[in-house]
Amino acid sequence: MDVVDISSLSKSILWATFAITFLLGAVMQKTGFCSMGAVSDVFIMSSWDRLRQWFLAIGVAMIGFALMSYFGLIDPLKSFYTSSKFLWLSTIVGSVLFGFGMVLASGCGSKTLIRIGGGNLKSIIVFMVLGLTAYMTMRGFLGVIRINTLDTFFIVFNTPQDLPSLLSGPLGMSRPTLHLFLGLIIGLAFVTFALANKAFWTVENLIAGVAVGLAICAVWWVSGNLGCVAEDPNTLEEVFLVTNSGRMESLSFVAPYAYSLDWLMMYSDTSKVLTVGIVAVLGMILGPALVSVLTRTFRWESFRNSEDTANHLVGAALMGFGGVTALGCTVGQGLSGVSTLAIGSLLALPGFIFGAYLGLRYLQLRLAPNPCS
Repeated sequence: MDVVDISSLSKSILWATFAITFLLGAVMQKTGFCSMGAVSDVFIMSSWDRLRQWFLAIGVAMIGFALMSYFGLIDPLKSFYTSSKFLWLSTIVGSVLFGFGMVLASGCGSKTLIRIGGGNLKSIIVFMVLGLTAYMTMRGFLGVIRINTLDTFFIVFNTPQDLPSLLSGPLGMSRPTLHLFLGLIIGLAFVTFALANKAFWTVENLIAGVAVGLAICAVWWVSGNLGCVAEDPNTLEEVFLVTNSGRMESLSFVAPYAYSLDWLMMYSDTSKVLTVGIVAVLGMILGPALVSVLTRTFRWESFRNSEDTANHLVGAALMGFGGVTALGCTVGQGLSGVSTLAIGSLLALPGFIFGAYLGLRYLQLRLAPNPCS
């Protein structure tokens, strides 16, 4: 039996993740892909293009994940999205709070990184507040509150909480076959919705949706195939290398903020190592930074006034708490999680959209003229 070089393999995983996210960040910067922008465009300008970009990415990610699962390239049940414990109230509350927060903070976790790459100083503040709040929600006093309140409402299934596992018994189909069937059908439904309008068929829109979806699949493969060691030489157990959860991961941008801050602050602690999430954060900053410099769109941007500052601070905190509580952001749950067909992720998706709608309505009310003035 060949001995796995854990150190060398870990470096390959990190470099692969960095390359994927560097390119992804560049694409998202160039095409304007943004989940918050997708919702605001619909409700403010009646433009569905960016929402179709998002849904095209979901469809591509679903189909890719289903195909990789069916052909044995990854194990779909090795992700924490598919655990048997369904935290329904945490998912609802967390996703709505995150959606509301991303409107106040001018973008979700991925958009914040892209804005940092473009010179946005506001986003640096959002990054630090979001990361700090996320850390407190995972391991600090906010975590104690979360665990003793929202997390006490849950359902424990007899199977993992993804649709193929839940439905394979009642439908009398094998789980792998049903996963392929559902992944293709539901994924194609998202793709069909995105492509239904011919006006959407521009190079920019198609590249945005397809590239984001493929990036989600690529990181699933890097983490779940390249990074999967059947027998760790140290523990003799299966291990997924350089992931913070210890399980198969794809992209998410809430908890990795916290881990990035922790790594930077505790760098001299040899137990703190680079992970897929931390490297993904770096790639999502440097890719857009290169595009901004090459296209001469890089510019410093700061807060307009005290209300703008307050909105970003509150929005960042809501995203930090909401993202951890919902087990992911609009990328983590809204793309990576949804691609697994987990019901928690499918519940979080409309929660993000509804929360963003509430945030937009709030800002509209703040901007409305006061009849008494």
